[in-house]
Amino acid sequence: MTTDTIPQGDLRLLEHPTALQLLESAIPARVGYIAIDGTPRVTPMWFAWNGDQLVFGAAGKSPKVKALRANPRVAVTIDTNDNPYEILTIRGEANVEIVPGAVPEYAEAGLRYMGPTQGARFRDHANSTMTNMARITVTPDWVSLIDFKIRFPSSY
Repeated sequence: MTTDTIPQGDLRLLEHPTALQLLESAIPARVGYIAIDGTPRVTPMWFAWNGDQLVFGAAGKSPKVKALRANPRVAVTIDTNDNPYEILTIRGEANVEIVPGAVPEYAEAGLRYMGPTQGARFRDHANSTMTNMARITVTPDWVSLIDFKIRFPSSY
């Protein structure tokens, strides 16, 4: 079975070249979750992919941290803006742990998002000033990949 014939939902889609490209991109992930008041929310977040999990950093006292502790189910999408669109969607459970300083993966993600010079300044600033951050990991349990070339939404 090639990666182009793997069914939606299968974790092996994370090995598809398009998925790997999106996971290594400087496109923020959009994280969908249920807020404490029961309403759905979506927020863009920097992420790191460690080969098994998406890793995010957030302020330890942020509303999303409280919400994720109450209901850890999330949907995450990383997608392009240009046609043909490429869309990686991951569902899973968020695990939240508070770390004493900056979340290491978050600080390092600055290099990818901001480039080597500004990213290094951001990383150094994060490591010297951020405290009690939430390290949020999402382990995928369902994956979808659409590229509008070979892999289309199920309605096609």
